[in-house]
Amino acid sequence: MKVLAAMSGGVDSAVAAARAVDAGHDVVGVHLALSRQPGTLRTGARGCCTIEDSMDARRVAGMLGIPFYVWDFSERFAADVVDDFVAEYSAGRTPNPCMRCNERIKFAALLDKALALGFDAVATGHYASIVTDADGNRELHRAAAWAKDQSYVLGVLTAEQLEHAMFPLGATPSKAEVRAEAAARGFDLAQKPDSHDICFIPDGDTRGWLAGRVGAEPGPIVDRSGAVLGTHEGAAAFTVGQRKGLSIGYPAEDGKPRFVLEVRPKTNEVVVGPREALAVAEIAGSRYTWAGIPPQSSSFDCEVQIRAHADPVPAVAAVTEHELVITPVDPLDGVAPGQTAVVYVGTRVLGQCTIDRTVSAVPVPA
Repeated sequence: MKVLAAMSGGVDSAVAAARAVDAGHDVVGVHLALSRQPGTLRTGARGCCTIEDSMDARRVAGMLGIPFYVWDFSERFAADVVDDFVAEYSAGRTPNPCMRCNERIKFAALLDKALALGFDAVATGHYASIVTDADGNRELHRAAAWAKDQSYVLGVLTAEQLEHAMFPLGATPSKAEVRAEAAARGFDLAQKPDSHDICFIPDGDTRGWLAGRVGAEPGPIVDRSGAVLGTHEGAAAFTVGQRKGLSIGYPAEDGKPRFVLEVRPKTNEVVVGPREALAVAEIAGSRYTWAGIPPQSSSFDCEVQIRAHADPVPAVAAVTEHELVITPVDPLDGVAPGQTAVVYVGTRVLGQCTIDRTVSAVPVPA
């Protein structure tokens, strides 16, 4: 097959590209330039897709003897990931920019361009597996190394995208084995730290970065009954489940800490309450997709995962006329609109939805 290897400059994508070459595929490496302004993406251990990363990827491609290109996706990244991040926070939601990047950049813009150029598949360094069922349908499954499993952030992939996706690291038992393989191949980046955090916020100050784009107008901090407890310096900087930074100045009647329960951008209010009020009995989203063949029933047992590193929990999912509604067997803690709920059946990723609304497990006091 003719394979386009997405090479971020990290050890995982380097080894994935090498394995695609070893498998006999006709491989071309590509690095995505996501910003035209140096310094606007995080560098070193905390970011990805920087100038240094492109140089690391180019060196690996040279060692593998494959063609290598840098594609400028900065405008698409700004519109589909950065602007979306700002818009979601402006609406009081908590977005996942890595999920949007996988959905709209790596497996939409990149894959579309790859197919237009005659490639059969895009290979990445994600830890996930693709399984073909008896009828030839491709399914997305968890990786063998559950500690490194990245199937959650790939839950946005559609059946059509899975047809052209390749994850050479899916069956690898550990990240240590990948690093050892990189070292054995002579890759200088064998011990390069993993990237993390939000790549387009260079200094890591999400609150300050948002204030410069969303604004930071002072407003009230209220409890669930509407009583004003204090003031904040900008509602967009808060997210559900947050405890620090409230600065109310006096304790709750029971002496327990308060947590952010809701952000209301229209009224510029931050709603706070006790930890138990973070419990959510139901989540739902109208923006949902299926990673392969959709479920045959409108209601089914499953597991749901709401964060990349959270444990999946038993739930019942139901497809209504407009929503995917998920009811966990036990209430979930601290779920925010804007997060992604990924639905599993066993190790298989069945689909996902962006959470639009939640239903509290704890009634509002009269």
